[in-house]
Amino acid sequence: MPYGTINVDKTVTSWNDTTGGLYGFKNRIINGAMVIDQRNAGASGTANGYTVDRWAYVASQASKATWQQNAASVTPPTGFKNYLGFTSSSAYTVGASEVFLAYQPIEGLNVYDLAWGTANAAPVTLSFWVRSSLTGTFGGSLQNSAQNRSYPFSFSISSANTWEQKSITIAGDTSGTWLTTNGIGILLVFSLGTGSTFSGTASAWAGADYRSSTGATSVVGTNGATFYITGVQLEKGSTATSFDYRPYGTELMLCQRYYYRQNASGTSFSMFGTSWNESTTRATGQVKFPVTMRIRPTALE
Repeated sequence: MPYGTINVDKTVTSWNDTTGGLYGFKNRIINGAMVIDQRNAGASGTANGYTVDRWAYVASQASKATWQQNAASVTPPTGFKNYLGFTSSSAYTVGASEVFLAYQPIEGLNVYDLAWGTANAAPVTLSFWVRSSLTGTFGGSLQNSAQNRSYPFSFSISSANTWEQKSITIAGDTSGTWLTTNGIGILLVFSLGTGSTFSGTASAWAGADYRSSTGATSVVGTNGATFYITGVQLEKGSTATSFDYRPYGTELMLCQRYYYRQNASGTSFSMFGTSWNESTTRATGQVKFPVTMRIRPTALE
């Protein structure tokens, strides 16, 4: 753990921290262990939108895959309780301009220190645990908010139906515009099937919209194929370190900045894409949020 020397005048003369930041918040990914699932409470889905908290799914064609927290109830890797699983529903040939993706948008306020888009851009290391019924080379990417700067990456799965840990170090991008506001700072994408239009050369920055590396395995291309992931960490530096375990309450609060769900007396009230269910009447009142939300929240019926 980090340690330092604190003088009697309360100044700090030295500090040792192997992560480049305090333990507890080195991971720029929220809910990387797939623990929080406010919207679905473990239920499965097929639609575009958020799955477990902070992780979204987008597909060019409907009903080609099912997503679920702890899909098929396989044993997670040691040290983890949950994972996000995808299961292909058919053998679908992905068109050139089609995509099937799992992704997390990372808020710019959480990555401003990386200084991407400048000469001082810092490297990052992406690490995660993955398991698939397929073997081969899989893909994903890091992108900016405008999706005109992309870093396609690839990783291999050598053993079917076996958890494998992966680590990818990525040089910081010295070009492009990378938001440091409450907008999307970095978009992390994992491909379940990406057409040639949105696929690019792995391990190189490009001024294009690439969601995956060229030639990556298509999960939706095989009926019944599975893709499970957990322990996702994106950290500053060129070395993968141990997973950043945060207290459940802390992780929940980090998620509630983007989505908050409250249930009471048969009424479901939630913010950021959730609903108020009332049979015949409506009421007005005040809601106290547990944390400051990223933007002014909305309630949808």
